[in-house]
Amino acid sequence: MSPETTKTKLLEGALRVLTDQGIAKTSARTIATEAGVNQALVFYHFGSVDELLAQACRYGAEQTVARYRTRLSEVGSLSELLTVGRQMHEEERAHGHVALLGQLLAGAQTHTTLGPATAAGLHLWIDEIEKVLTRVLAQTPFGEFADPRGLARAVAASFVGIELYEGVDETGAHAALDALEQLGALIAALEDLGPVAQRAVRLHLRRRA
Repeated sequence: MSPETTKTKLLEGALRVLTDQGIAKTSARTIATEAGVNQALVFYHFGSVDELLAQACRYGAEQTVARYRTRLSEVGSLSELLTVGRQMHEEERAHGHVALLGQLLAGAQTHTTLGPATAAGLHLWIDEIEKVLTRVLAQTPFGEFADPRGLARAVAASFVGIELYEGVDETGAHAALDALEQLGALIAALEDLGPVAQRAVRLHLRRRA
């Protein structure tokens, strides 16, 4: 087995242990057992369990973002972004990635390397969302007034909150997602306005600004 293959097995093993057993039961032994390799290889390749977890966090985020990059690049409106976001939420929850995020955020409180690594993983999402918002906002009356970077952070934070909230109140989380879809419908109505009406909206926004 090549060193790169061993490292990948350890990264993926760490993510599975975090998802299935939680941060409290994540150790060199449990990760090595899940990966099917010798425990000493954790320290040989990563130096410490914390560093392995930090790299696993980044690795997992990169893999997940790459899986959705094409779908996000095809989004043509704000309402469509919300729809795709809900689909992604359901898919990620089914794969256990929502539970994984919860464990990473919990672990960041006691594992100093996990905080920056988790933030870096979230920034990968923010970067992709910002690209979509920059593109689609330019087609709406909001384009010259909105801050795509700030909105991307708000969207990412909203979905993180909803994903964690779902663990204690599934009905409430679904209601929050429904409300976002209703907001999407309102935005879609504005996007469908004719050029005269859109100019009127822009003028109103300029006066308010």
